[in-house]
Amino acid sequence: MAEQTKINKILIANRGEIALRIIRACKELGKKSVVIFSEVDVNGVWVRKADECYPIMGDPIAAYLDYERIISLAKKADCDAIHPGYGFLSESAEFAQACADNGLIFIGPKPEHIALFGDKMASKVAMREVGVPMLPGTDEPIDNIDDAQKIATEIGFPIIIKAAFGGGGRGMRIVEKAEDFKEMYISATNEALRFFNRGETFIEKYLKNPRHIEIQIVADKYGNVIHLGDRDCSIQRRHQKVIEIAPSPLLNEDTRRELYRVSTKAMFKLGYESVGTIEYLVDQDDNFYFIEMNTRVQVEHPVTEIISGIDLIQRMIEISEGDPLKFLQEEIKLRGYAIEFRINAENPKLGFVPSPGLITNYLAPGGPGVRLDSMAYTNYQIPSNYDSMIGKLIVSALTWEDAVRKARRALDEFIIEGIPTNISLHRQIVCDQDFIDGKLDTGYLDTKLSTFNLDAIHNMQNEEIKMKQIEQIIAAINAKNLTVRH
Repeated sequence: MAEQTKINKILIANRGEIALRIIRACKELGKKSVVIFSEVDVNGVWVRKADECYPIMGDPIAAYLDYERIISLAKKADCDAIHPGYGFLSESAEFAQACADNGLIFIGPKPEHIALFGDKMASKVAMREVGVPMLPGTDEPIDNIDDAQKIATEIGFPIIIKAAFGGGGRGMRIVEKAEDFKEMYISATNEALRFFNRGETFIEKYLKNPRHIEIQIVADKYGNVIHLGDRDCSIQRRHQKVIEIAPSPLLNEDTRRELYRVSTKAMFKLGYESVGTIEYLVDQDDNFYFIEMNTRVQVEHPVTEIISGIDLIQRMIEISEGDPLKFLQEEIKLRGYAIEFRINAENPKLGFVPSPGLITNYLAPGGPGVRLDSMAYTNYQIPSNYDSMIGKLIVSALTWEDAVRKARRALDEFIIEGIPTNISLHRQIVCDQDFIDGKLDTGYLDTKLSTFNLDAIHNMQNEEIKMKQIEQIIAAINAKNLTVRH
């Protein structure tokens, strides 16, 4: 029987919208929240919302990665636990173990599972052993170009080279033909060294334009494992997710059920605890293959929360306290569709280059079926030190068609001025017929981008013209001393 320990106070080792999301979960559970913040995050909305906040000076990125300082601060603030959010230290087995060694509860999986799934080679072997389908490829890291080329030839082109100790699309190259292999291999290993300090790679058969499907898992300390449905994350740019959907609009129902069965069975056999996401590629014949397991809350977790009605952050906290799951698989009723749009401070006209700066006007959408997880507000200065995502717009409805219509309305309502954003891209996508029909794969944006009008500045100018017109009308009314009747 797992030990139960009540958590009273949680330090959030993160920033931005996920820090704010965790603060809200803590408040609903009656737990105190503590945040840390770097010098450039002093005006972050999450800093204002938390029960306590403490600065960590120095390099703005290192501030969220120095786990010894974070643990020391958590102990001084009398915290019981630390929630890592996503990114930064969320998938650091060393951090999770250091929390345990210092008498703090790490709100997430056991360190050994974080370590296992952080090693792409070891995780592939482990998942194959518990019956999860795999693409043809290597089981051990490769650090020799001649061996790598021999393996690639045996698998057959096209192949994909991936960094063995990294993610996020870094250290990844697609090789269509044998004569390009050496150049692409050197490029991939150099990038892996630069970002992850390790240049080893593995090689897999490359599926052209598959669907990217992931399964949300929730597991307690007593061997209870359930799924909360699937998400379609096929709309990507340079291997970075742009839009996420729950459930996938066109996934074959037999394939869907098998994905659920295989995923929950694998996590049960491995003794996994906490929330986690298993990611797959699904080919045109509905065959699916394991990519990776993410041992943390995902950026796209809201779409699952909406269709399932279950708060994933709260479940993470309760599982860490030793509570058993409060529901059986058959009690989970997935309902409707939800779509998440990542709102990024970036300029679509200039190749989506990040565009930090001052938000001069911020008008958020609302109404039934609209959720906004964001750290942005009028006069917020977006720092240049971090990822360009400033929020997530999530819409939901009972049918796919209604969800798309709601997305168009909400995106039209969303106004951010002062900086370019990718809202214009999302507005184009939701009007595209293939998106409306749910015909999505990982090549969707590569095909569509050249056909979209990404004039974000034009959209911004239109809003400025509207505001000037309104100001002129108000001035005219005031000049004539007229009364506007309601």
